Amino acid sequence: MRALALVDSDSYVKWGAALLGQLPDDWRRELALVATPAAPSAAQLSAALEGSGIDPARVSSLSLAALAQRVRDHVPDVVIVAMRGPAASVVLRTLASLERRPVLVSGLPGISVPATRKALLFRGQADLMVLHSKREVREFAELAGASGWDHRFALATLPFIDRRPVTGGTDIVFAVQAIVPASLEEREQMLDLLIETAGRNPAHRVVVKVRAVAGESQTHAEANSYPDLLAARSAVPVNLVVASGPMADALDTAAALVTVSSTAAIEAIGRGVPVLAVDEFGVTARLINLVFEGSGLFGGAEELVALRFAHPLPEWLDDNYFHDAADSDWTRALDALLAERAAGALTHRPSLRGRAGGALRLAWERKRAFGDEDTSRSGALALAVGLPLRRAALLAQRLRRRG
Repeated sequence: MRALALVDSDSYVKWGAALLGQLPDDWRRELALVATPAAPSAAQLSAALEGSGIDPARVSSLSLAALAQRVRDHVPDVVIVAMRGPAASVVLRTLASLERRPVLVSGLPGISVPATRKALLFRGQADLMVLHSKREVREFAELAGASGWDHRFALATLPFIDRRPVTGGTDIVFAVQAIVPASLEEREQMLDLLIETAGRNPAHRVVVKVRAVAGESQTHAEANSYPDLLAARSAVPVNLVVASGPMADALDTAAALVTVSSTAAIEAIGRGVPVLAVDEFGVTARLINLVFEGSGLFGGAEELVALRFAHPLPEWLDDNYFHDAADSDWTRALDALLAERAAGALTHRPSLRGRAGGALRLAWERKRAFGDEDTSRSGALALAVGLPLRRAALLAQRLRRRG
């Protein structure tokens, strides 16, 4: 069997490579980077592939225009579309139209609670959607059922959970997120807490662990980065530092991990590192931290400054990413789909995003997802027509709200 993982941003590179690693040993596996505006730098690519067994130098690059021909020529049995939602939707639509298409697998690279309609809409043409906790499977299945959609879900162990214990670490690692918290005021407040924590605990380094350095892209565009905010401060404790690179390396020297809702918390739990999920800004879907309800990990400024961290409650673990390995069924679901494909019974899955707007709408979606990497004339036309229409629609919405 042959499997190809198509990836774009740093987090999807990490997830796609790790998912490939869960396939049987006798499979032929390849990872290709599809050109999008979120493409990782060489350093990010290397960090994302750390420990995956995939050599960054052997990762091929593909344009959207060349993608379909690449799949026709090499005929993989399975394609894992490990890409951000808008780009994944375009790629899945392209591959779903092939006469002898592969089994199409997609999913989300980290914490996916709460389930969202948008995640399902973007990946509706995948034959299989891989999730990583019993709660995620349950919530996405309920949402799909309520919407009348027939997604097939399967459970996998979050691929990059590492069970190697950490011993003797002293760093307090803060896992940065690009859009959580979102506002400048909240990010300044979070930075104040980190500065205070470092000042009161000089025996510990407080490490602001970033996903990207200046000039690099990531899955979500970041405004008001912590390094920029830190550079504007006049007095910063010497034990407050910024670091990039693989999260696994940061955890090697960690005494604890701090986050609002990063998947790094799951990585830390796997390695036995205590966690604090900061609830200073609330517990909401917007903050992506509803998943930690019932975990015993929430705490605020007082807990952080006092270095009071926790391990999750046992009853929370099984439903949230730490189920028994025997409960993971995604490879069995994949085998069933491969049998359907061999029998010629793999059904076509139409897009859930509707047909309004016809070819111009499809070109608009492609151009919005791929930006300058889409060099087609139809994309340029769709942008020229679509942007003024979109601005007019947004203006009309604002006027209706005011009225």
